[in-house]
Amino acid sequence: MNSVAISVQNLSKTFPTAKNLKTLLRHPFRPERIEVLRKINLEIFTGEVLGLLGANGAGKSTFLEILSTLLLPTSGRVWVGGYELVRQAAQVRKIVGYCPSASQSFYPRLTGLGNLEFFALLNDLPPRKAKEKIGVLLDLVGMDGTRHAAFQCFSEGMKQRLSLARALLTDPSILLLDEPTKSLDPLLQQEVRRFLRRTLAEEMGKTVLLVTHSLAEAEEVCDRVSIMHQGSILSVGTPSEVKGALGAGDLAAAFERAVGAER
Repeated sequence: MNSVAISVQNLSKTFPTAKNLKTLLRHPFRPERIEVLRKINLEIFTGEVLGLLGANGAGKSTFLEILSTLLLPTSGRVWVGGYELVRQAAQVRKIVGYCPSASQSFYPRLTGLGNLEFFALLNDLPPRKAKEKIGVLLDLVGMDGTRHAAFQCFSEGMKQRLSLARALLTDPSILLLDEPTKSLDPLLQQEVRRFLRRTLAEEMGKTVLLVTHSLAEAEEVCDRVSIMHQGSILSVGTPSEVKGALGAGDLAAAFERAVGAER
């Protein structure tokens, strides 16, 4: 049996909110709260690709931001690579690569190459090793001819490619990918999917948590899938197990039945 790479126990996350200004002024220290994640329990095994499916607003990106140490959980405990997420956040960051859905953390006036060189310095990569690594990654994500263009001139697809390259920069053992094929053309989508499945998971043994809205991508790439709705995990298993448990002939029908049951 594979070891557990990520263990999540009763994870919840709430954010303060106020329906209107009067409510906020009346109770400035007791704002209303919205629950984004609700007592999530999940295990992700070493070397597997787990797909996280859910509609917009289900809590998927918040979940990844917590696992990458960008957000603190409200309650519950999480272990990533054997490290406790809150107490050992520095160790977690060394073994995790995060590819967010929105590429807002790059410097617009730097080139794609310059951005990666900057983040390599932040991660203490030796210059020679960083140069070799960056060259390989830019070729891998299809940016060989655009590496010297300024980030502010990039298309959404090019930004997504650079974000994926950055996630792989430190050769992490665990990858958190938030829609990595979004905005890519169909040919590059297939290249990225093959890379995730064959190279990262099968050849290199990396653990991948993949957020995707493409059910076809989930079936093609993932060992198991998890359906999230309104901050809760509704179903986890191989695509066949999930379809069987929900009495559906395909993953799309299984997703509709799982989400519909909670509406």
